[in-house]
Amino acid sequence: MPVTVYVDISPISPTFTIHPATTPTQIAQARTLIEAYANWLDLDLTFQSFSSELSSLPGSYAPPSGRLLLAFTISDEAIGVIGLRRLPSSKSGKEAELKRLYVLPSARGSGAGRALVEAAIDAARKEGYEKLRLDTLGHMMGAIGLYESFGFKQVEAYYETPLEGTVFLELDLIKSRDQAHGGQVNMSD
Repeated sequence: MPVTVYVDISPISPTFTIHPATTPTQIAQARTLIEAYANWLDLDLTFQSFSSELSSLPGSYAPPSGRLLLAFTISDEAIGVIGLRRLPSSKSGKEAELKRLYVLPSARGSGAGRALVEAAIDAARKEGYEKLRLDTLGHMMGAIGLYESFGFKQVEAYYETPLEGTVFLELDLIKSRDQAHGGQVNMSD
């Protein structure tokens, strides 16, 4: 079910919605945004099997253990993407990973990135995940600040990467939910 997010940043900020990418058209839009993300990074992502990931979308981001979410403007333009998947190295199956957060440069500052992260966190909780991890680059201070605003904390590397300066973050979904409810768990969530 789509989540409608109304953004009131400025008169020119679009209202946007967050939808899971489920149709062939939406998956193609997600692929285009993820390719734009990779081009923007200007890094070799071969070590992450990036081309295989793209060709098999939604792949590991497919329900029930994952989500591929898109942000759309009111004119139906896909402006952002984020992926949620079960962490491949998770022994318990209760750890998930956020991947490929990207918002088009023209839509940055609209709140779309924040809304995508929030929707992915909500999806992770609904799937019963207990921890949510991600990696980003140390110079991406805006992204790090966004994640930390949701309660993500820096942790030791959870996989080997050839990219120097990689920062690993984790959100304890149980503790953060308890704190959001003043220490009380709302079982209706």
